[in-house]
Amino acid sequence: MHILITGAAGMIGRKLTARLVKDRKLNGKPIERLTLIDVVTPEKPAGFSGAIEASTSDLSAAGAAARAIAGKPEVIFHLAGVVSGEAETDFEKGYRVNLDGTRALLEEIRAANYKPKVVFTSSIAVFGAPFPTSIPDEFQLTPLTSYGTQKAICELLLADYNRRGFLDGVGIRLPTICVRPGKPNKAASGFFSGIIREPLAGQEALLPVAESVRHTHASPRAAVGFLIHAAGLTREQLGPRINLAMPGVSCTVGEQIEALRRVASDKVAARIRRQPDELVQRIVSGWAERIDARRARELGFKAETAFDDIIRAHIEDELGGKIAN
Repeated sequence: MHILITGAAGMIGRKLTARLVKDRKLNGKPIERLTLIDVVTPEKPAGFSGAIEASTSDLSAAGAAARAIAGKPEVIFHLAGVVSGEAETDFEKGYRVNLDGTRALLEEIRAANYKPKVVFTSSIAVFGAPFPTSIPDEFQLTPLTSYGTQKAICELLLADYNRRGFLDGVGIRLPTICVRPGKPNKAASGFFSGIIREPLAGQEALLPVAESVRHTHASPRAAVGFLIHAAGLTREQLGPRINLAMPGVSCTVGEQIEALRRVASDKVAARIRRQPDELVQRIVSGWAERIDARRARELGFKAETAFDDIIRAHIEDELGGKIAN
């Protein structure tokens, strides 16, 4: 099997690559070739006996999408994109990367006429307030950010290309992935990870919103599981509605902090400093708080059920089980 991962140098891309290399197969088929692309060259994973091609590529650039699928990968994980905060502050870049790059990829797939499996990472940012108590998959797409708008358009494109038989697609609306390892990025949601990651590492973290802010989260470990599971779903299982919200833990920022106290200590939680940020507060206020992921769960998608477990996953996967006290 030949697998293409766009955005392979990103956090989820790296973890997905590592999981595929470890498993050595997908959907019961041996993985023989990996093509990894991003705007910075992805690292080639060690321990993989098959062929690996890692290259720098911007799908929105002329000819880039055609080169990406030249080897006709059977499964494409399309993760490449500009994150929420950057898409809001850089309007042109957000539409060029998130929309034009995706459209170019879909068009080249159509032209190649070979119908691969395409797993697209969307976001719950496709939804916009006012919200019901819990948001079902059928809730109208009324995004309140440029990022959410770009993801919503791509969802519609994916569904139409799927309907026309150009590809076999599935879009997964990710909750906020937390706790993200590494340095902070420009995502407006970055503080959800920061207020856990930095204190656990012995550093101060800034909290730009009120503790009453509620949101839905899943760990990087769960996100990789979503992608792997999505790749195995059939057209018959999905039906015509191929874009669906993933499960996660709905909690307030205050509840996140209390979970940090329980898992780590009061001393660790005390490293969080309140510093309101108007832009972040405005963006977050338009996001969904609770997601009714019943359909995803019925299809076999799984995530954590408590924020404590999300913190523990970060400690196990990223900190070697150790906390800086």
